[in-house]
Amino acid sequence: MIFTHDTPAQRVLFGHGRAGEHLADEVTRLGATRVMVIATHPHPDVIGTIPVALHHDDVAPHVPVDVADRARQAARHHDIDLLVCIGGGSTTGLAKAVALTSGIPIVAVPTTYAGSEATDVWGLTEAGRKTTGVDRRVLPTTVVYDSALTVGLPVELSVASGLNALAHCVDSLWGPRADPINASTAAAGIRALNAGLPAVVEDATDRAGRDEMLLGAYLSAVAFASAGSGLHHKICHVLGGAYDLPHAQTHAVILPHVLAFNAPAAPDAARTIAAAFGTDSAEDGLARLRKRVDAPTALSPYGFDVSMIPDAVARILPVVPESNPRPVTESDLTTILTAACTGDAPMTHPQEGRR
Repeated sequence: MIFTHDTPAQRVLFGHGRAGEHLADEVTRLGATRVMVIATHPHPDVIGTIPVALHHDDVAPHVPVDVADRARQAARHHDIDLLVCIGGGSTTGLAKAVALTSGIPIVAVPTTYAGSEATDVWGLTEAGRKTTGVDRRVLPTTVVYDSALTVGLPVELSVASGLNALAHCVDSLWGPRADPINASTAAAGIRALNAGLPAVVEDATDRAGRDEMLLGAYLSAVAFASAGSGLHHKICHVLGGAYDLPHAQTHAVILPHVLAFNAPAAPDAARTIAAAFGTDSAEDGLARLRKRVDAPTALSPYGFDVSMIPDAVARILPVVPESNPRPVTESDLTTILTAACTGDAPMTHPQEGRR
C-alpha cells in the first residue's frame, strides 16, 4: 500500500441554530474589520453585528468571468479583509473567484449540500467553457454549518443537491489521486447521505436528517478535494458551462450513468459503494436511493436535447481523466449522454477496464 495523501487545514464549526454565534466568533478570531457578505438573500440572523462593509448579491451559476470581475472590483474598492459567503455553490464559487486573485480569506456558510466550501477547487465560465483549477487560496478558512439554514431549501432542490454531494463521494473512488483515506471518507459520506436524504424528503423539517446531509456533504467534498475530478465531474462541468444547465440537477441525472459505466471496471470501488449503501451492488444501492427520493432522471427538462450531444461529446472527450478505470470513447459518451438526455435507464457496460 503506497500512496500520498494531503489534507488541507480548515476549521469547521457545526451546530443547529448557531450560525450567527459561530460566524461572529470567527470574524473576531480572524480580526476582520471590513467584511464583504456575498449572498443572494439577506440573512440578518446570521450576520448579526459583524462589521459588514459591503453586501454583494450579484451572483450567477458557474461563476461567469464578468460576474467574478465585478465582485473583485467591489472587494478592492471597499478595502475588504474578509469574505463571508452565505448560500449554495454559486455563492461560494464567487467568493473563491475573489480570493483567487486577492488572497482574502473566506468564511463559508453553506445553505445547500454543494460541498464547494470544503474544497480548494475554483471554477470560472467564459464563452461557454467552464475552466476549473486548484489553489489553496480559495479554500475557505472556516466553514460554518447550521442545518437550520437548510430547512427552507425546497425538497426537490434538496434531492438534487444531496445527489450532487453523493457524486463527490463516488467520483472520489476513481479520481486521479484516489487513495484509501479518500475511500474511507467517501464511504462515510455515502452512509450519511443515504440516511439523511430520505429523512429530509419525508419531513423537510427533520433536524437529524438535515444534520446528516450537511455532514455527508462535508465528507464528500473533503474526499473529492483530495482525490480530484473524475469522469462524472468532467462531464458535468462541460454540460454546465456550455449549455447553462443547473449544477445540482445535472449531477443528479448523470451520476447513475457514469456509475454503471465505471463500476464493472473498478470492482474495489464498486464494493466500497455497495457496502456503504448496504446493498449487493453499487448500482442497486444508488437506484434504491434515487427511487426513494424521486430523483430527476433526464436532462431534457433543463434545456439539453439530443441535438447537442455531438458537440458535448467533442467537448468532453479531451478532458476525460487518464485515471478513469476504463478507456472512454466517443461512442461511450454518446451512449451515456443519450440515456441521460432522454431519461432511459443506465446501460450496463461489462467490458474490462484498466485495473
